[in-house]
Amino acid sequence: MMSVRYIDDKKVFLLNTKNTSYQFRVAEYGFLEHLYYGKRISDAADYLPVRIRHGFEANPYESEKDRTLCLDVLEQEYPGFGVSDFRVSAVSVINGDGSNCIDLRYVSHKVSDGKYRLQEMPSLRDNGGTWQTLEVLMRDPYTQVEVTLVYGILEEYDIITRCARIQIAGDKTMFVNTAHSTCISFPTDQMDIISFYGSWGHERCAERTSVRHGKITVDSARGISSHYQNPSAILCSPEATEAGGDCYGVALVYSGNFAITTEVNDFKQTRLVAGINPETFYWELSKGSVFETPEAVMTYSSQGLSKMSHNFHRTVKHHLIPGQFVNERCPVLINNWEATMIDFDEEMLVNIAGKAKELGVEMFVMDDGWFGRRTDEYRGLGDWQCNLSKLPSGIPGFSARIHNMGLKFGIWIEPEMVNEDSRLYEEHPDWCIMIPGRKPTRQRYQLILDFSRDEVVEAIFHQLYEEFKDAQIDYIKWDMNRSMTDRYSGALPAHRQGEVCHKYVLGLYKLMDKMTKAFPNVRFEGCSGGGGRFDMGVLYYMPQIWCSDDTDAVERIHIQYGTSMIYPPFAMGSHVSECPNQQTGRTVSIDTRAALAYFGTFGYELDLNEISEEEQEAVRRQVKYYQEHGLVSAHGDYYRLTNPEKEREYGAFMSVSQDKKEAVVGYVQRVSGANKGIIYLKLRGLEEQTVYEILELGIKLSGAALMYAGLPMPVIKADNEARVFTLLAR
Repeated sequence: MMSVRYIDDKKVFLLNTKNTSYQFRVAEYGFLEHLYYGKRISDAADYLPVRIRHGFEANPYESEKDRTLCLDVLEQEYPGFGVSDFRVSAVSVINGDGSNCIDLRYVSHKVSDGKYRLQEMPSLRDNGGTWQTLEVLMRDPYTQVEVTLVYGILEEYDIITRCARIQIAGDKTMFVNTAHSTCISFPTDQMDIISFYGSWGHERCAERTSVRHGKITVDSARGISSHYQNPSAILCSPEATEAGGDCYGVALVYSGNFAITTEVNDFKQTRLVAGINPETFYWELSKGSVFETPEAVMTYSSQGLSKMSHNFHRTVKHHLIPGQFVNERCPVLINNWEATMIDFDEEMLVNIAGKAKELGVEMFVMDDGWFGRRTDEYRGLGDWQCNLSKLPSGIPGFSARIHNMGLKFGIWIEPEMVNEDSRLYEEHPDWCIMIPGRKPTRQRYQLILDFSRDEVVEAIFHQLYEEFKDAQIDYIKWDMNRSMTDRYSGALPAHRQGEVCHKYVLGLYKLMDKMTKAFPNVRFEGCSGGGGRFDMGVLYYMPQIWCSDDTDAVERIHIQYGTSMIYPPFAMGSHVSECPNQQTGRTVSIDTRAALAYFGTFGYELDLNEISEEEQEAVRRQVKYYQEHGLVSAHGDYYRLTNPEKEREYGAFMSVSQDKKEAVVGYVQRVSGANKGIIYLKLRGLEEQTVYEILELGIKLSGAALMYAGLPMPVIKADNEARVFTLLAR
């Protein structure tokens, strides 16, 4: 395996995957210069840089009278602030003397087989992949600040990961105030950027726009990766489509404040940096300490957005989520939240679970309201002991009752939060993130616990462990329902308060690590007011995340479309909920609701006792269908057949099994109309010569016919009505 090569006489680093090449070199005076990222090439790309003189541009001191070397034009691999590169920097510091320059030069490098690991944060797993690691040491000769650039190369999935380790070899303490994980350069301004904006109930809406002179930044300063922007982005050629064109994707394995910035300069160069949001961050660094940035995951596709997405999806499946869930379908579950909210008792839940079992559902999940003083949303958070007035059997007894019914059992927690009306807050008010002497901001009438403090993390873990250790728990839904404000930790001095947000995330990962190791067979699901923390950091510990609190099937067409650009369907919590929908008031058929939920974890958010006999029969059919085909619809290669932002008449999507012997196609007629023409849906991802039987239509057609001639869709006299087609190779 030779994923990494160093050409000594050219001083060029070649990082090759199955289909891509990434190259940079040691340029004049030790500057690291990016050369190329794109389709795989065998040549060294050191012929590409051309040195010419630019007016009104500064030059390194060593270049003397040679004014052709200009850092503001040089495509630096990891540019530092303050030494004449005036574009967005990858790293900036405040040195011990108060200056803010960092001038990084190449020192050495080493290559090793396998995948590096981060000390306190999640990152992609080795898992026996074709990994190699490259570490490049750079140093500022004046301050002895050292930055090690770390690259992981996963050959089979065209993945390159990056992070940086920052330390100081000198004796003076310094502060890091920008520490990005990656910097990518492109010698063109003819690019589009796709990012994923939203809000509560409206997450990860894909937005595509041209890059422009100056900066475009997507970020979060909310303490979590957030509903409002996702820590991922795509740069692509203007002509790129699902099936063709250059696409570069980047996603952070991080769950806190982030920033992804693209900048175009006057010389038609585009730079992208991604990492921790510098607006909410500064970090004290003393001799002997090391700061690691989160990991950035990058991939390139010359075959459009679908291939780029498949690179991410396969990597998430085989090198990110916990291994025990890689090829395991999520049990079909029912969650009681929309049926009861907080107001329930044990017999009410048993009644819901009993009907669910009768209809074939496999797991019952008890949501918010089972603990402490929790009679409404204003009290109880922080006290993780069962409320025996609601559940006389306790968690061990109640979970046993559910298991004795033939169902698995799941439970909801929100361990990062506390209500002021709780025993925990009464005993430890100083354990909250809030500023002394200032009334804190409330959100959902709750405060955030200070997970930058080990004693707080340990106390919450101890409560949960003691409550769950004797129970039969198969699934835990981990929620987080507010943004971070009033950022202050009583455990840190004034000059280190800029560390609070990142330390909080490190504490969060510490608790997630402890919980998942203490309960290794439990399937955890991430949640943050729905999809407010849908990122690769959470997916390292939890194989799925609740996609959105908006369970309306029509809205989910948009939400799941944008989410699928980076994240695989099997990671998307997607359920059939009651109608009229609680979030939108819209009513659609139970079959339409299921058609969207099949392309996710699949379950129900309603009281099955309250639906009609006809709908109960539909539930039986749906559960059976997902049991038989869910490993294809949720785990197969996913293809977006329409863009819901452009195609208003209908939506379509499909998944194909890895061996291409089975496929599931979802079609939603969004708008009905009189005297309509026929829509011919062209499928993707099939084998041309294979004959497929379409079970619902009773016909057999070749993959070539289905992909190139298309499949006629039914004309349905209803808005928002769906059909699902199952293809089996014959």
